[in-house]
Amino acid sequence: MAPITRRPDPAPAAPVTPTRRPRTAAVAAVALVASLSLTGAAPPSAAVRKDDRFLTAQTPGVLHIEAGECFSDPFHYARVGEVVVVYTPCDQPPVDNQVYGFVEAADGPWNRDAVADLAWRRCGAGFTHHWSTRAESGLDYFPVLPTEETWADGDRTVMCVVYDPAGRLAGSVLPSAR
Repeated sequence: MAPITRRPDPAPAAPVTPTRRPRTAAVAAVALVASLSLTGAAPPSAAVRKDDRFLTAQTPGVLHIEAGECFSDPFHYARVGEVVVVYTPCDQPPVDNQVYGFVEAADGPWNRDAVADLAWRRCGAGFTHHWSTRAESGLDYFPVLPTEETWADGDRTVMCVVYDPAGRLAGSVLPSAR
């Protein structure tokens, strides 16, 4: 996908690409974090307000999640001694979040506000494309932004994530996966 330039108008109906997120140098211990879902770790299930600061590209485990996949909310995993997110099969509910696409930001100097603005507009257009409104679907969305550090490593990818603000998802909520 070509870099997206900042525009004042919303993007076309399907602004997010359901492709793989590029891996960056910020990813550490790939096998360990990816395997956490097999170790019986149980993330919390309380309802949480999620915004563009809920997770970042530096949250361990998040860069392993692909479009259409589900994952846990961040939780402290004692075995690795840090807060992580874990891939969770969408067909083994309940799940906390599901990725519905990615948005590429244009190259340039790091500007968190501009990246967040782009992320909310483009992920919002994708959310509307899939689920119409928050009120009708009962769902909400949030973007996962690069950080200044991952941006310096070339990360221009924003992950668009859907969740249920009342709690957990009962499985995949993607229209094509239902």
